[in-house]
Amino acid sequence: MAPPPLPWLKPAVLVGGLAPLALLAFQGAQGTLGANVIEVVLNQTGLIALVFLVLSLACTPAKLLFAWTWPMRLRKLLGLMAFGYAVLHFLTYAVADQGLALGAIVEDIAKRPFITVGFAALMLLVPLALTSTNAAVRRMGFPAWQRLHRLAYVAAALGVVHFIWRVKKDATEPLVYASVLAVLLGIRAIEAIRKRRRARTSPRPA
Repeated sequence: MAPPPLPWLKPAVLVGGLAPLALLAFQGAQGTLGANVIEVVLNQTGLIALVFLVLSLACTPAKLLFAWTWPMRLRKLLGLMAFGYAVLHFLTYAVADQGLALGAIVEDIAKRPFITVGFAALMLLVPLALTSTNAAVRRMGFPAWQRLHRLAYVAAALGVVHFIWRVKKDATEPLVYASVLAVLLGIRAIEAIRKRRRARTSPRPA
């Protein structure tokens, strides 16, 4: 059997995706993360989670626009890395920042809107991570699996809102992510409209 094209691609992306985590661990061990280590780790893990989530959502539009097929092989890996960093982001908050005080965490989620939407985004990613296997696709059927995984766009939108409310003052960076997400959604919407039109105009079997 011939090897898959670009066999180095997934390992390279995996190593590149884990590099920020290794760098954070190294800087933490060296004591160079600054005075507020928890805030730095929260900011970095949250930002990286959003970056990987947006990158995973860019795979299909890249195929539609440029006929590239290789990004589709990275979509699941990018999505799982987004989920992994989002879990680390939450664990940093729950364990390091709140000391696993369940009452305070629940109160924060209920009363602080930016934490509410961030937690909702994480919860939306859970079923997507659990159904990321080929066996889950076969069990659910591809149409149902595809509908479920459209929640990734909702999770990304909530992640952007979480980011905007978190930064409070200069929202330039989160608005960049919001713009990219809007473009990706627009491309998917245009493709969906084109598919419907083709289906309507296609000749029906006799």
